Formats: sequence, structure tokens, C-alpha cells
Amino acid sequence: MAATPRLPLLKRIPPGVWTAVIWCAATVYPVVDYVVFPTAHEYSYAYPRHGLDSYAAQALLALATVLVLAGSALLHRRPRPAYALVLAGTVLLAPAWKQTEVVGIQFVAVCVALAVLTAVEPRRVSLSAAAATLGVLAGFLLPRVLFGVGRDDGTPSEPFMALVVVIAWLVGYQVRQSRVHAERLRTQAAAQAVTAERLRIARELHDMVAHTIGIVALQAGAARRVIDTRPELAREALGEVENASRETLSGLRRMLGALRRAEPGQDPEETPLDPSPAPGLADIDRLAERTTAAGIRVEVRWQGERHTLPPEIDMSAYRIVQEAVTNVVRHAGTRSCQVTVDCRDEELAIEVVDSGNGPGRTAATGYGLLGMRERVGLLHGEFSAAPRPEGGFRVAARLPVPAGVR
Repeated sequence: MAATPRLPLLKRIPPGVWTAVIWCAATVYPVVDYVVFPTAHEYSYAYPRHGLDSYAAQALLALATVLVLAGSALLHRRPRPAYALVLAGTVLLAPAWKQTEVVGIQFVAVCVALAVLTAVEPRRVSLSAAAATLGVLAGFLLPRVLFGVGRDDGTPSEPFMALVVVIAWLVGYQVRQSRVHAERLRTQAAAQAVTAERLRIARELHDMVAHTIGIVALQAGAARRVIDTRPELAREALGEVENASRETLSGLRRMLGALRRAEPGQDPEETPLDPSPAPGLADIDRLAERTTAAGIRVEVRWQGERHTLPPEIDMSAYRIVQEAVTNVVRHAGTRSCQVTVDCRDEELAIEVVDSGNGPGRTAATGYGLLGMRERVGLLHGEFSAAPRPEGGFRVAARLPVPAGVR
């Protein structure tokens, strides 16, 4: 089994780590630059020199750090409370520095957390979180604009941070939509695979059972007619009935074994396998003999050089011939048919014709022709089934053979 490729290093880092790193870097830098080593910057509106001198300010900064780190740790498992903690810690940072506006760089961590929440939560929840964040920004901005609370030394940062919040929500929502779309595609692919497998099983069951029932009916009828006058012929017919039944039972066991191996938790070693291989073109002569013994003479003509075919083409070709011969037995009202198998370089051509005029000429509404058409379609071949102008019915299929198969 192929190993799953590892994600790039940056994608392997949890989003909570990014949130914590951004927030802590944005918090440590002004403390070091304006408080610990203030020589280069003796004064800043956002980070005053003595902004953290009081124990209350230091306690608020410590509490804000704890809240943000806790939220970052919970962001992957519980994004809703985690986002609330990150937002609350960022809001506490403003009074810690004695500010009346948000500290912009720390708000980037809030936007990262918002994008993560939007990507995993329903749209109603993410819109509520984005609205709450914009409300916090408005709560900082409106008192300064309406009542002149605090200083106004330039362009406020809240409108720019509001734009970043909207962008973060859009990014998270796009990630969510991509994830939902990918999940929908996986669900559709799984449903299509189940449908295709169900149709394949239906075709196999139809081809095996319908042919056998036709042969059994013919042989049983022949045995009933001669059981008193020719008991040896009756025994021969009953022997053919037994052989046909055993072959069909073997095919059913093989199919059930494959289905059981596909069950979750089923150990393939514990599933008994039928030793008989899947049928192929090599079994057409035996199919003709068995059908001829049942009273419908089948003449097989081989053309071209016979060579090994891929298993899916080999089995499908046999099933097409088997179903066409079964339709002759059940519907054609004739005592013979002709099978032609032409092995060409790039394709395999199959033709089954009869000269009957029975009710099978309207058999296009049954499952037999539909199953043959589906088999040929899956192999990207061509299929036709129609009455012949000179009388009788013709089934023809052309199956492309991959290059290099000889």
C-alpha cells in the first residue's frame, strides 16, 4: 500500500500554534522595545514608557496572555470557546497599556482564530463571531468619535482591523466551502461506486442463473419425455442438469466469497475461496457443448490468432456470448445458432446470430440485453442487438484490446 505523502511543514503546524506565536510576538516586542530597553524609543502613543509600571497593568497583561494561550490550545478541538478566549485576551491588552483603542498587531491573532472557526463551524456561528468582533472594534472607536474619549493622534486603527476581520472571515468561509465540496464529491464517488458494484453483481447473477435455468429447463423437459422409453437418455439429461447446477453454484460461491472479503473487519484468510477460476473465452466451446446437449446446436467459429486477454475483457466476452445464447434458448424458437469470435490486433469482435422468429425479437426490454450493453460500455466498446433482415436475430460486440496485449 502506498504511503500517504506528508504535508509541508508549515501546513503540519496547528492553527492554534500560529495564533499563539503571532500574539506572543506582538506582545513581547513592545515590552522589550519600550519598557526593557527604551533607549531607542523613549516614547510611543500605543506603548507608553511607564505603561506597565503598575501591578494592575502587569496583572492584566498576564491575564490576557493566559487567556490567549488557553484559547490557542483549545482552538483545534473547541473553536467556539477558544475564539472567545483569544478575543477576550486581546481586548484586555488595551487597558493593560492604558489605551482607548485596540492594539492592532495583536488583533491579527484574533483574525487567525476567526478564520479557523469559520472554516469548521456553520455559517451562522461564524457570522455571529465576526459580528461580535466588529462590535468590539466599534466599542473602541465610537466613544472616541462621538464623545472625544481618549486622544486622537491620527487615523484610527479600528477601520483597518475591521477590514482584516472581514477578509479573515472570507478566507475561512472559502476553506469551509472547499471542504464541503470535496466531501460532497467523495460522497458522490462512494455512491457511484456502490451503484456500479450493485449493477455488476446484478449482471453476474443474471448471466449465471438465467443461462443455467434455461439449460436445466431444456434438459429436465427432455428427461421427462424419455424417462420411460429411453432411461439412459434421461440419465444423461439429468447429468447435464447436475453439471450445470454445480457450475452455477461454484460461480455463486466465488461471488459471495469476493463480497465477504469486501466486508469491513473481514479477514481474507478466514474467507473460503472457490477454487474454480472466473469463466473466459476458453470456456465457450464447453458452453456450446452443454447447450447443444440440451437441444440447441451452437456452432462456434474462431477467427484470427487467439491470445491472452485482460481478465475483464476475457470474462465480459464470455458473458456476452453466454447471455446471447441464453436468449436463443429461451426466446428464439430455433434449434441452432452461430457464434463467431474474431481475435484482431486491436479489438475482439463477437457475433451471435440465429434464424429464429420467436418472441425473443422483442426482448430488448429485458435485463439481458441491458446487461450486455453495460458490459460493453464499461470497456469502451460498441454493442448492437437487432433483428436480421433475412430473419432471426443478431447480437454483436466489439471490445477494444489495450496495445501490447498479445
